Amino acid sequence: MVTRTWKLLVFAIVACGAIGTARSIQAPAPDATARAVKAAEAFLSTLDERQRAKANIGLNEQTRIVWSNLPTGTRMQVGATERNGLKLGDMTPPQEKAALALLAATLSAEGYEKALAVVGADQVLEEQSAPKRAPTQAIRFGRGEYYLAILGKASTTEKWMMQFGGHHLAINVTFAGGQQVLAPTHTGAQPASYSITGKTIRPLGDENDKAFALVNALNAEQQKQAILDVQVRNLVLGPGTDGKTIQPEGVRASAFTGPQRTMLLDLAREWVGILGNEAAAAKMKELEGSLPDTYFAWAGPTTNGKGAYFRIQGPAVFIEYAPQGQGDNNTDHIHTIYREPANDYAAKAGQQ
Repeated sequence: MVTRTWKLLVFAIVACGAIGTARSIQAPAPDATARAVKAAEAFLSTLDERQRAKANIGLNEQTRIVWSNLPTGTRMQVGATERNGLKLGDMTPPQEKAALALLAATLSAEGYEKALAVVGADQVLEEQSAPKRAPTQAIRFGRGEYYLAILGKASTTEKWMMQFGGHHLAINVTFAGGQQVLAPTHTGAQPASYSITGKTIRPLGDENDKAFALVNALNAEQQKQAILDVQVRNLVLGPGTDGKTIQPEGVRASAFTGPQRTMLLDLAREWVGILGNEAAAAKMKELEGSLPDTYFAWAGPTTNGKGAYFRIQGPAVFIEYAPQGQGDNNTDHIHTIYREPANDYAAKAGQQ
């Protein structure tokens, strides 16, 4: 069962707009990378030698791709492990506090809020699933099944990564000197809405609502271009598809009015803004500059409350949102992906 402390932590962060922990951790450090390095070193200092060997591993092409949207206990692809790192369920309270401090130092206050809300949904799923689960079933959900890993040596000059993930969350932040790259990162939610002490939490609610507002702000000709002739029921470039590309589809933002472009940027910011404020601002500037070559595609109904897929694709970002399963009303299980064309894992800063 979820602990009362975890419930109160999620509630405090989400209900109050990510105040407190995230902001207080971010404030003192001079810049984003130095902030994260300090938090990474503090976390590692709480671990014993065995734990540190799990939490801090080498960064290479094989280790960086070990992330997934699947719950622990699921049969993974050949050669893969469940997750990199040390899981929260194997940490002491001070170690878990330091782990979450690293997450908060890496992300924006809003990104930290979103991450905790996703973990909270997964804890609800665990509480709903546990009574029905056979004793021999290996699949597990919940807060204790989230892992944190540091790949490489935390540094203000050399490339390294921070991974935090479990079911429906895979945050992969690559640091390359003064750069921070969020891609590839997976966010999801199941259930898509839940309550804590009377407060309704929707981890991906703004993503959903802003997308429906945008598609309904398009005129008839724009909608005709945006809405695909096929059903899309899952992510096209989700986990396990690193290096793959698809042709752009939908309506080009060059055809958008000023207010429509603003709405598209605001929608994309829900993913870009997960990262710390400095890096997110730089990425949003890049996205704004590439809007003429950015596409918005839609599949499914345009009435909010029903399940619909959408995609934002251009030179700066590749974003997908996909309700899972069959039926237009299946909105309680969501997968999303955030990628940067040719720059996943900070590839533009040099290959590992």
